[in-house]
Amino acid sequence: MIQVSLLTPEMVDAVVELEQICFPDDPWSKGMFESELTNPLAIFLVAVDETKHRLIGYGGVWLMYDVGNITNIAIHPDYRREKIGSQLLSVLESICTEKGMVSITLEVRESNLPAQKLYEKSGFSYCGRRKKYYQGIEDAMIMTKEL
Repeated sequence: MIQVSLLTPEMVDAVVELEQICFPDDPWSKGMFESELTNPLAIFLVAVDETKHRLIGYGGVWLMYDVGNITNIAIHPDYRREKIGSQLLSVLESICTEKGMVSITLEVRESNLPAQKLYEKSGFSYCGRRKKYYQGIEDAMIMTKEL
């Protein structure tokens, strides 16, 4: 069974480990994740496989004015295509709605077609591009969804 809950300080090391697996070219640091715990604009979730006591995913959103901005979503490669990303995204969207956000936005690598498909299935649409957003090399596709 997969349990989604708020990130706690005890989970940060496992999140950092998963971050390095999922984004080896440009991972967030431990300090960046720790700062999410005290950022009043941030909500950060984790997905845990309770049968194996293993952190398998995470996702975060910043609540700015009336727009939720997804900062990241990552799922362990062994658990992809099991709808865990959809589950995290759904919980993040619900939080944004509860907090009065009118829309939600995110950036996704132009080459990350599986993530783009996930967002499209969840009702996001393309609204722009950030040139060389990732490491000054790869463009980001900007996607948004009205809530």
